[in-house]
Amino acid sequence: MRYLRYTFLLLLLGIGTYAHERDSVISTKEFTVVSAVKTATITLTDLNKYKQEQLGSVKIFNHRGQQKGILKNITGVLLKNIVDSSFMNVDKPKDYSEYYILLMASDGYKNVYSWNEIYNTDIGNHIYIITGKEGKPATEMEERILVMSLSDINTGRRHLKNLSRIEIKRAD
Repeated sequence: MRYLRYTFLLLLLGIGTYAHERDSVISTKEFTVVSAVKTATITLTDLNKYKQEQLGSVKIFNHRGQQKGILKNITGVLLKNIVDSSFMNVDKPKDYSEYYILLMASDGYKNVYSWNEIYNTDIGNHIYIITGKEGKPATEMEERILVMSLSDINTGRRHLKNLSRIEIKRAD
């Protein structure tokens, strides 16, 4: 019985810690791009140097296809304009097929894209780092830095809030 009480106490502590971590998400002001070739830090100011695109309004759907919200009047920078070949050290073009891009949020949430998905399909033309919404610049957005794949059917699955790191890795 005593072990049961300790187990229950540890379970409660774990749930409390999880809830605290989930509710105390850190808004980011920069992110790091890391590869075997180089590392770079991109700030919100740096994002303004890239081509900004007006994206209109986007409905956010969860994994069940239920609408969870609408982002209005958003602007963004294509992810592939940030993650370019300068981060790669490839001998043959077919070697690109062995790479993937891992995006990580400040709360530990992760999204993965293959190199080919970003650069050889239309999906790559719709993955954006959001630089403004509802007339506010990213510096005033609560969920900065936000990454979205606008061509996804259920946009919420790869709706990554508070981007902190991008890693370009080679599959083993």
